[in-house]
Amino acid sequence: MDNIRTLVILGASGDLTARLLLPGLGSLLDLQPEREITIVGSARDDFPGPLGPDDDVRAGTWEETVAKAFASVGATGPAVERAQRETHWVSCDVTEAADLEKLLGDVVGPVCLYFALAPAITKKACAALAELDSLPEDLYLALEKPVGTDLASARALNAQVGQLVDEQHTFRVDHFLGMPGVLDIVGLRFANRLFEPLWDRRHVESIEIVFDETLALEGRGEFYDSTGAARDMLQSHLLQVMALTMMDPPSRFDAVEVPANTAHILRATRLWDEESTMHAAEHPGITPVVRGRYTAGTTGGHDVPDYAEEKDVDPQRETETFVQVTLEVDTWRWNGVPVTLRSGKAIGNPAQHIRVTFRRPPHEYKGWPHPLAPDVLSVGFEEEHVQLETNVGSPFDSRGMNRLTLSSGVPEPGLTAYGSVMRWILDGDPTFTVRADATEEGWRIIDLIQNAYDTCAPLQEYPAGSAGPRVK
Repeated sequence: MDNIRTLVILGASGDLTARLLLPGLGSLLDLQPEREITIVGSARDDFPGPLGPDDDVRAGTWEETVAKAFASVGATGPAVERAQRETHWVSCDVTEAADLEKLLGDVVGPVCLYFALAPAITKKACAALAELDSLPEDLYLALEKPVGTDLASARALNAQVGQLVDEQHTFRVDHFLGMPGVLDIVGLRFANRLFEPLWDRRHVESIEIVFDETLALEGRGEFYDSTGAARDMLQSHLLQVMALTMMDPPSRFDAVEVPANTAHILRATRLWDEESTMHAAEHPGITPVVRGRYTAGTTGGHDVPDYAEEKDVDPQRETETFVQVTLEVDTWRWNGVPVTLRSGKAIGNPAQHIRVTFRRPPHEYKGWPHPLAPDVLSVGFEEEHVQLETNVGSPFDSRGMNRLTLSSGVPEPGLTAYGSVMRWILDGDPTFTVRADATEEGWRIIDLIQNAYDTCAPLQEYPAGSAGPRVK
């Protein structure tokens, strides 16, 4: 694997770069003072600067933006100083082959082109790259998710990328895979003898992956109203977290096995069949798809207007701000286990966790509580904690049967989620990338969900600040 020496951010004038990419890179450089990296910011025009205090004007230089982003995470040291000293801006129209040829001719490899761009622009940029007579041998491409906007466009974009570089030189970025809470699941499963022997349909009753937010639209109407909760959160993030949580144990953690094992999970994923005799008997009352849209209310101490009245929203689209989907991974290991993914905006008491509920003991004792509460393991996404709920005591104890919660925080992460992404990219290590076919399977699953919208999942309304729409 090559250590990347030049990172070129295409579309670097956007919010993603200043808010997430550069602070993440800063956290990495602070942790690894020996690393040498040149950052090249690029967009069609001269750098317009970050948003100013009025939020409607641009001010500052690219170099100042880099320095401010690094300072926001307290990044200091030799690597930070070198990166700030050597960073520069190049105006480049990524849809023009001549501009890209000039851009690539001026960089020192190995080099990574990071597409911080909308899928449609990324597609045009890849077409322009294909026009060049030659590409650097040590070129990596990093594509910010979503890859495409539907199954057909994802296939087309993956085919384009595959003509430029091989899979080992391709990063399809999902920063949720870099969240410390998600990586905790990897350690819990594969660095202990306790959980992995129980990690299958014989012992697991259900799995829940939830990322609810108090935030409402926050001025993102133009983007969000054409996207919705399922495409924004399930396709881009929660399906990938599910795949990592449920994948078979790899023989090694490398860029071949982990992406292959997670892709295998998505390929086997389908909507929960509520009419199945077995499903109805073991898990009655599950509704496979529920969607909703918030109305006026109060959340996070702020008054929130009706979504349908937000700026840049077309109420006739019926864009969902809440989605809950129950899936089944139809494999030998997981058949029959309901997996619930949920994400909602303007939720009053949000949950953000991976939660595994284990089956109850197979034998009941006379005089014991019935039914016994199951053992539950949960790991938080952002408020990072690991929690195990289990039973202690017995009817023979004067205190009776009690519920014990074992909860622990973990050491403060040295990297942000995007810091982990930057480390993987700069090390040339796509172990936690999303393989091409996995992105396509994600869109296939989204198609199943959106077909259910039209047949059995009418849009419900819920007040901002509530728990979301009614779920059977």
